[in-house]
Amino acid sequence: MPHVTRPRSSKRRNAWLALLALLLVLALAAWAIMHHPEIDREPAAQRQAFEPVIVERGARLAAVGTCAACHTVDLARPFAGGLPLATPFGTIYSTNITPDARTGIGDWSEAAFTRALREGVSRDGHLLYPAFPYDHYTRMTQDDIRALYAYFMTRPALASPAPQNDLRFPFGLRPLVAFWNILYLERKPWMPDPKQGVEWNRGAYLADALAHCAACHSPRTRLGGPDQRRFLDGGEAEGWYVPALNANSPSPLPWTRDHLAEYLRTGIAPDHAAAGGPMQAVVENLRLADPADVDAIATYVYSYLRHVPAQASPAPMAAQALQAGEPAHLPQPRADDPDLARMRTGYAVYANACARCHDLGRAETSGAALPLQKAVALYDPDPRSLIHIVRDGIAPPDGEPARWMPGFAGILDDGQTAALMAYLRRYGADKPAWDNIEDSVRKAKQP
Repeated sequence: MPHVTRPRSSKRRNAWLALLALLLVLALAAWAIMHHPEIDREPAAQRQAFEPVIVERGARLAAVGTCAACHTVDLARPFAGGLPLATPFGTIYSTNITPDARTGIGDWSEAAFTRALREGVSRDGHLLYPAFPYDHYTRMTQDDIRALYAYFMTRPALASPAPQNDLRFPFGLRPLVAFWNILYLERKPWMPDPKQGVEWNRGAYLADALAHCAACHSPRTRLGGPDQRRFLDGGEAEGWYVPALNANSPSPLPWTRDHLAEYLRTGIAPDHAAAGGPMQAVVENLRLADPADVDAIATYVYSYLRHVPAQASPAPMAAQALQAGEPAHLPQPRADDPDLARMRTGYAVYANACARCHDLGRAETSGAALPLQKAVALYDPDPRSLIHIVRDGIAPPDGEPARWMPGFAGILDDGQTAALMAYLRRYGADKPAWDNIEDSVRKAKQP
């Protein structure tokens, strides 16, 4: 029987049909992944009154979750949203989570609120960007979600629509978040560790599910997902470097569990720098939390920090300050320093702008500051946090007495700032020079 050759046009047509079928299957799969139905509105009049004890519990949980830090711009309008959150993909604005029915969550049921926290899906079905840390909240208990719901639904209703996000293409396409969820969202409850005690497990739950500590203190992948292989290994937030909380912590002096608890409640602890940058907002919220919960978080975090090895080689000129708790003056640059000109400039800036406070040492009632050999920002693997502290200072909440440091952005030019960074790194921390300090200084000025 003679061999019959199928026409080339027929083969090409079948290939196209197969490709179209594959694309159709992929489109249907993508639709199934991205589509979420709208949950019916629930007017406030249909809800039962919330018990005061539940509302109070929700208030304390909201403090642990630092909800106000992201959802409040104007302290007179709490939780009305509108805070710009800078990400590597563009700027996202926080939303209004007050019970305003038009611009907030006033017509959300508890089921809609729960879905947002567990799955990152709004009441109307659109996907929420993971700047909202639902990948942590998904592990919360339903009782805690209910308490948060009761708290937010009893706040003053404030009309405040969120500004439009400003994200680079294609990150502004919300359906793409569905694929992010496939990669990084694990919808499973938090489970206690039977090998640990009650307080440790309470702290682990709060730190992971609600306070989302790892969201800042762990590095992220190029897609913005958590790098689970480097848990608490240091990350970034709002342009600041966020130090590691594990054995890679850059802290020049060890933490104790009690000092860590004091730091979380007040933002300051013996032999450690005051909270600055994004951590200030965390502390401002934690002071409103249940003190037992703050202690539990400290117990959990300390279980990682206690394994930090002692600094192998603290700066020789800082040995007295580091070991005896006495102030140590930073020296003039050595004559044989290979970067002598810049170090002399950095020392001059230090002597004129920093030494008058930092050389005096810090006591509980003093107006002086921590010796800089003890400041963790000098030991960070990059200079971003130190640059922000020098440029912007550290200011307490409006109208409240607390430690503060003036900013020097209007006094120091870029060259002086870079020279100061280089000098403090070498003569304060005795660590290898940071790379490209000048570029880091320029980037810190960008909005």
